[in-house]
Amino acid sequence: MALMPRQSLTACLLCAAFFGSLGSSFLYGYNLSVVNAPALYIKAFYNKTWIERYGEPISAETVTLLWSITVSIFSIGGLFGALSATLIIKVLGRKGTLLLNNSFAVIAAVLLSLGEMSRSFEMLIIGRLIMGVDSGIALSALPMYLGEISPKHFRGMIGQFNSILICLGVFTGQVLGLPELLGQESTWIYLFSFLALPAMLQLCVLPFLPESPRYLLMERRDEAGAEKAFQRFLGKKDVSQELEEVHMESRAQDKLHTVSVLQLLKSPAVRWQLITVIITMACYQLCGLNAIWYYTNGILREAGFTESILPYITLSTGAIETLAAIISGLVIERIGRKPLLIFGFFSMAVFFSLLTVFLNFQDRVSWMPYLSYVCILAVIASFCSGPGGIPFILTGELFEQSYRPAAFMIAGTVNWLSNFTVGLLFPFIQETLQSFSFLVFVAVCILGSIYLYVVLPETKNKTFMDISQSFAKINKMPIPSPGQEMELVLSINSDTNGKAQDATKMQTSL
Repeated sequence: MALMPRQSLTACLLCAAFFGSLGSSFLYGYNLSVVNAPALYIKAFYNKTWIERYGEPISAETVTLLWSITVSIFSIGGLFGALSATLIIKVLGRKGTLLLNNSFAVIAAVLLSLGEMSRSFEMLIIGRLIMGVDSGIALSALPMYLGEISPKHFRGMIGQFNSILICLGVFTGQVLGLPELLGQESTWIYLFSFLALPAMLQLCVLPFLPESPRYLLMERRDEAGAEKAFQRFLGKKDVSQELEEVHMESRAQDKLHTVSVLQLLKSPAVRWQLITVIITMACYQLCGLNAIWYYTNGILREAGFTESILPYITLSTGAIETLAAIISGLVIERIGRKPLLIFGFFSMAVFFSLLTVFLNFQDRVSWMPYLSYVCILAVIASFCSGPGGIPFILTGELFEQSYRPAAFMIAGTVNWLSNFTVGLLFPFIQETLQSFSFLVFVAVCILGSIYLYVVLPETKNKTFMDISQSFAKINKMPIPSPGQEMELVLSINSDTNGKAQDATKMQTSL
């Protein structure tokens, strides 16, 4: 049997990946970093507004509370978005959900931009909440869309656009927040106005790109639309093999309708896929990357860097994030998902351990802070090499079509709850354990690596049906025999021939 020629990336596929991510994951990353630079100006705005309303300065406790709400409510919005994403995706599809989601970004940008002018810190808080909803929906709909439009040998690479644009968003927030740009008292509101730009760019481009062909064929029963979408994404006219693969997946599933979260939780056929996604997504947030920012500026001060140049040195963290994510996207189809995930988590454990040692000797040796900062950069690079993006790819790959929306709802819920938990508990952990607090994350990273090594199969270059069958043994489900698979193919060919004959008869009668 002759080997099929390897397909190349098409402009349509790259545009869908880039612009889909630009208005989605880019905004999520941007919102992670954009509030850092104007923090003092926002607190001053809260105080000024409080004086105008109540005739007295705001107390330190109240301003701290308002600032904490402003920062943390983003995660609460993300949870709401993740919980609502499944319903929206079911009604509007993958691309339709991404397009609708831009309305949340534009509304949030307006509220955040006009909050100071309106003397309303409530508008800033509500704007952050709505932006969280946008990110919660985006981190469910986008990985699903990218996974379903990609051929299997490019699925990991295209899926990493999600991670790359998150990192690029973080870096962009750091750059625009510099004092020479928008990080000033008179211009900080424009940092939030910028949110509307990526959303508008996506609105201008994405409508002209196809919907997920799997969604069109399996959920909308639009075979003609699915065929055209495959042709545009793959850049070839004959897509019968891809259509047949989707048909086989449809026939292999007992339930073609989209299952609920409760049905997913009860299904023994996907039990270990679900456990794997929950553990991987929890490790994504609990591995300690969010906590690393707590120490960065302090270590830089210990190294002798003045306060005025700290923002420029901190840019190196965003640059390392973006570079590591790009490299991961370039090598993921050669190395695979499993090795990159295990390498990333294990490397983080190693560098967190070294950082703990260096922090304890920081006051005794003058050059130790430099080693601590190198460890911070190494932790960030390790995270972005695999754990920073692959959990989203796996959530799409480990489940077949009918389970996928519910799986993303569960993964999103775990993601945002874990994010909120780290933000809530880490200050107490740090206060109790001091520099030894990173040992908690060492344990999380090592346990995650062990689980992935034992349970997770490699998904590189496999169809969704092949991946499901990889879990059949551990789920104690029967694996289809070659004879049963042949029956599926024959039944599909029979249906296809029958449809062609019916179409010919109709044309003849006309």
